[in-house]
Amino acid sequence: MRITFIGGGNMADALIGGLLRKDFPLQDIRVVEISAEARRKLVDKYGVTCFDKPKGAVREKPQHLREAAAKSGITDNANLVISIAAGVRLANLSKWLKGHTRLVRAMPNTPAMIGEGVAGLFPFSKAVTREDREQTETILGAVGATVWITDESQMDAVTAISGSGPAYVFYFIEAVEDAARELGLPVQIAHQLVLNTFTGAAKLASSSPDPVAVLRERVTSKGGTTERALASMAKDEVKEAVIRAIHAANERGKELGEELGKE
Repeated sequence: MRITFIGGGNMADALIGGLLRKDFPLQDIRVVEISAEARRKLVDKYGVTCFDKPKGAVREKPQHLREAAAKSGITDNANLVISIAAGVRLANLSKWLKGHTRLVRAMPNTPAMIGEGVAGLFPFSKAVTREDREQTETILGAVGATVWITDESQMDAVTAISGSGPAYVFYFIEAVEDAARELGLPVQIAHQLVLNTFTGAAKLASSSPDPVAVLRERVTSKGGTTERALASMAKDEVKEAVIRAIHAANERGKELGEELGKE
């Protein structure tokens, strides 16, 4: 299997690093990247072979994906194409690739940069074979977990939950760190306490057979500090606000699909 990345940004960097850590052959990785600086960084970091364009494709960003697809040189179903472009629907990508149907849509997230990502995957058609699925899992699985979605419309939800999700976690970490500093804790101590609390809680939730609601209840002693904090959050409708925010992200994903698919 030979892999060509169209665009050498952070996600390509993460995937290349993950693949090489799993002993994928370096000589079978290619990168097309218009930025000379980005190409140089990838060559210096991994020794990977880079090109400035695939048969005349001059841009790789999602808003220019139609142009890149048209000039990619992909003319038949001989190649499996995996798209990580947010919001771009496979029906549109297939059209831009002149009817190509061996397409998989993927939505990874930034923890892939440390091998802790998760990616939602959707196959466009029955032209995507079992081997194609295995190859997709090899590539995206090099930097984390993979989940196959049965309906492409659910990819907007995947984007809202896990694609955007790290930002929600960082946002909450910021808030707790701000509170810690307001309570007089030194910056570095506040940072360590908050990060260890979040990573520890996430690992506990991952390893425990119990629902997170049960884990939360175990921390919440009657009349204690946790109960007071959660009561304050409930009064401020924090949970409802988070749910509304994710619905907003989901709606924006649908809008992007419509906008990026327009002629």
